[in-house]
Amino acid sequence: MDSPKIIIIAEAGVNHNGSLDKAKEMIDVAEDAGADFVKFQTFKAETLVTRAADKAEYQKKLIDKKESQFDMIKKLELNRAAHKELIDYCEDKRIRFLSTGFDNSSIDLLDELNIPLYKIPSGEITNLPYLRHIGSKGRQIVMSTGMATLKEVHTALSVLIEAGVEKDQIAVLHCNTEYPTPMKDVNLKAMITIRDNLGVRVGYSDHTMGIEIPIAAVALGATIIEKHFTLDRSQQGPDHVASLEPHELQAMVKAIRNIENALGDGIKQPSQSEIKNIHIARKSIVASKTIKKGEKFTLQNIAVKRPGTGLSPMKWDDLLGKISKNDYVLDEHINE
Repeated sequence: MDSPKIIIIAEAGVNHNGSLDKAKEMIDVAEDAGADFVKFQTFKAETLVTRAADKAEYQKKLIDKKESQFDMIKKLELNRAAHKELIDYCEDKRIRFLSTGFDNSSIDLLDELNIPLYKIPSGEITNLPYLRHIGSKGRQIVMSTGMATLKEVHTALSVLIEAGVEKDQIAVLHCNTEYPTPMKDVNLKAMITIRDNLGVRVGYSDHTMGIEIPIAAVALGATIIEKHFTLDRSQQGPDHVASLEPHELQAMVKAIRNIENALGDGIKQPSQSEIKNIHIARKSIVASKTIKKGEKFTLQNIAVKRPGTGLSPMKWDDLLGKISKNDYVLDEHINE
């Protein structure tokens, strides 16, 4: 994940609805938008939830209330063969494949498939055996922190590091685990708190509607942006409603790249594009009336006007009271 540019993860998640064809179409969309990664989810329903587990309230509003969380996600699984097919498709499309592993066996599968980066979802940040297992792999990690306190984030980092991963291999994403996230609950400043208190690279995983907040996160210093997208927000499924449609994903990536360019290197100096305007916009000391050689320069006979090709107005105090060595006409640059 070490990169001089902002990393953009287009989160396909389970918005493929269990269809490999849709998953490939989503890879096409992510690549066309200019994302760096397209991310899916790796899990087995049997090892992720109990059969009695309830759905989140936002999911109940979107999907049959009688359907259990187990039944909902069982239809969205991607097996090993599907992973390999999508990885190969990503290689053909020259976009990097990424997946969130939700349990130890899923992490092992991703390891076998040689995925160089692990994504820890918000719900696993308090899963001690999971954190130890993923940390033992020694690979780069991106960890979301929805629902977590700063102390919980610190503890999770400590577990990962003790398990064998280096601190500089970990990036932490501020996140809010509500779909969609209300603007009043985004709390983007918490991303800065994480960075300053824990000394890690930070980013933002967004579940708000629209693209404003990821763009703001980049302006605040996010090095990674993750955002759900879908082929069509009207589709049935748990995450479609809080996802971007293809044209919106394109707009977000373009805006992030623009902000990235605009942030610059932080050195305050004239840019290449504005150097040519310095003499035009700045001013010089000029004669405000005819001045004869031997006269004093006074408030009555000098002024400041464009262009800035002559004596700088910062020399004003030095010039006042001096004797002119030359004759000057109105608006002529003073050259003393």
